[in-house]
Amino acid sequence: MKTDVLKRNNVHIQGSGKQALLFAHGFGSSQNAWAQVVKAFEADYQIITFDYVGSGHSDKQAYSSDRYDSLAGYAEDVIEICEALKLKEVIFVGHSVSGMIGTIAAAKKPNLFKQMMMIAASARYLNDDGYHGGFEEESISGMLNMMEKNFNEWAKYLAPTASKNEDRPELAKGFEKELLSNDQTIAREFAEATFLVDMREKLAHLNVPVVVMQPSDDTIVPHEAALYLVNQFPDSELVVLRATGHNPHISHPEEVIKYIKKYIAVEAV
Repeated sequence: MKTDVLKRNNVHIQGSGKQALLFAHGFGSSQNAWAQVVKAFEADYQIITFDYVGSGHSDKQAYSSDRYDSLAGYAEDVIEICEALKLKEVIFVGHSVSGMIGTIAAAKKPNLFKQMMMIAASARYLNDDGYHGGFEEESISGMLNMMEKNFNEWAKYLAPTASKNEDRPELAKGFEKELLSNDQTIAREFAEATFLVDMREKLAHLNVPVVVMQPSDDTIVPHEAALYLVNQFPDSELVVLRATGHNPHISHPEEVIKYIKKYIAVEAV
C-alpha cells in the first residue's frame, strides 16, 4: 500500500510563486512555528510547511523507532515530501536540528536543493576535543532521563531556557505548550537523535549555498557552533541576529523575514 506522504506529514501548500520555499521545524515543535514568517512570502513563492512524523498533526501511527532512530529518517521525510510534490531546486529553511536534517537530505539527493538557510543550527551539541557544542554528556543524559521520568517538568525547564526573552514570558509558555503536545516516547527518541548527533564530517560535502542565521544569545547553540558550520560548509555565510533565544522565527519573526528576503531576493520568480 502506497503511503500518502502529504497526509502523513500534514503538508500544507500555499502561495502564488513558482519557486518552492520549504520550511522545516525544529525538535519539539511543529509547522505552527512558522506562522508569523511564511505569510511574508506568499505573494512570490510556493510555500510548503509540514510536520515531521511524530510531531504536530502528522500521522503518529506512521512513526517507527527503526526509521527515526537517527536524523536520516527525518531526512527521508523531507525527500519524500519533495518527490511527492515534484519539487526541484528547493530553497530549504530549517530551524535547529532541521539544518542537519536538510544537510543529510541534500547529500542523498544533491540536485534537489539549490539553497539552504539554517536558523540556530548545530552539527554537534556535545563538547568534544576542543569543539564547543554547548553541553557535556552528563547534561544530555540528565535531560533524556528527565524526559522519561517527568515529561512535564522537562518541558517546564526547557521552554524558558530555550526561549530566553524573560520580559516576554508568553514565549516560554507557548513553547512549553508545544513541547507538551508531543508524544512522550516519540519526543524522547527524537531528542536522542538530535542531541547525540555528530554531523561534523558531513558538512564539507554540502554543495549548495548556505546561510547560517545565529541568534546573538542562544542557550542551546553557542556562537562557536555556528562559526564551526560556516567554516566547514564550502559556500556559506554567517548572519548574527539581534534576536535572542533559540526560536528567533517566533520571538523576532520580522528580523528572520528580513534576512531570508535579503539572501533569496535574486531567486524570486
